[in-house]
Amino acid sequence: MSDTVTAAPLTAKDFSNDQEVRWCPGCGDYSILAQVQKVMPTIGVPKENIVVISGIGCSSRFPYYMNTFGMHSIHGRATAIASGLKAARPELSVWIVSGDGDSMSIGGNHTIHLLRRNFDVNMLVFNNQIYGLTKGQYSPTSEEHKITKTSPYGSIDHPFNPLALAMGADATFVARSMDRDPKHLQQTLIRANQHKGSSFVEVYQNCNIFNDGAFEIFTEKATKLEETLFLENGKPLIFGATQNKGIKLDGFNPVVVELGNGISADDLWIHDDKDFYKAQILVRMFDNPRNAEHLPRPFGVFYETERACYEDVMKLQIEEIIATKGKGNLDKLLRGNEIWEIM
Repeated sequence: MSDTVTAAPLTAKDFSNDQEVRWCPGCGDYSILAQVQKVMPTIGVPKENIVVISGIGCSSRFPYYMNTFGMHSIHGRATAIASGLKAARPELSVWIVSGDGDSMSIGGNHTIHLLRRNFDVNMLVFNNQIYGLTKGQYSPTSEEHKITKTSPYGSIDHPFNPLALAMGADATFVARSMDRDPKHLQQTLIRANQHKGSSFVEVYQNCNIFNDGAFEIFTEKATKLEETLFLENGKPLIFGATQNKGIKLDGFNPVVVELGNGISADDLWIHDDKDFYKAQILVRMFDNPRNAEHLPRPFGVFYETERACYEDVMKLQIEEIIATKGKGNLDKLLRGNEIWEIM
């Protein structure tokens, strides 16, 4: 008779702990936390091999509430710390949680270098278009003319478009979801985890205290179907309350058309998440100054491609050097080749 005991499959409860969740009641972070906890049992990685690293901000309390290893690091440096961890321990599943201020402002430089190096990590950017933890200053993603405590006459800053920034940094996986669409967020997280390389996921997150309703038009039943465009690979770009509208390309310019009267789904833009150039158009669809037409906001996977991961290339390089030169001697290296004698 075998004594082997089969471990019970993990559930979302296995990834929660006894820590008191200290976000404001109604904060969108609660939903994001719940979806991450639901997804974690499906990725096939033991809890002890999962690490959540955050910077500073409301979102960055995330590691406290995950029953995994984690680190609440310093402002803007979660990406740098995660890079070092993945380089040293490539077998770990590393998740980075950051906000629009943490990742786009003080941590902006670290974000772009993580993406260009293509470490196999998952980066979630909670974008609420405001600094929530420090009580309501405008952030790098706040819209122009926004009145806040640090811009009482309206912000004159031009905002970052996080997905355009990721594309510019040659990210190999670029996606967008939202806190109030749990199923879509779960699907997006699963796709991100399946990607081999740096996955960059922007999550629209409502800050109900300092920027309530910033994304309401995309989440409320009365407007959602008319204002959102959900991307599905290989399928036409269709939206609308009765799925009666679509997107066509007029040159490089996306335009809305009504289905019927000679226009069918076959005439529409077919989404291809491997198409780098069309992904550039999609991520800019809502902020293209040349397009005066009102367009829906895209959600889903915009772009995915394959490129060697930094940690894999580094390992190969080390192995090649050892094969040709042998293992190094740290004491000899520290002593160096020059010696001074003090008489």
